[in-house]
Amino acid sequence: MRVYNSFEEIDSDLRYLKLLQQVQQEMMKLQVNEVKDRLSAASILTNIISSIAKKAVVLKIVDKLLGSKK
Repeated sequence: MRVYNSFEEIDSDLRYLKLLQQVQQEMMKLQVNEVKDRLSAASILTNIISSIAKKAVVLKIVDKLLGSKK
């Protein structure tokens, strides 16, 4: 526990803690907005389409490497 020698020291620490709290609140707001963006319908749809496209490309490459004929 810290021992204070003056009211100025207390005021200084209180200002620091208030600023720290404001910074943390803003960081939380940013994180909430990032999560909302990641969970948006357009983002989810884009991720699904991207995943399907990647799998299709991999399958095509594997098919060519193995020389499968249809």
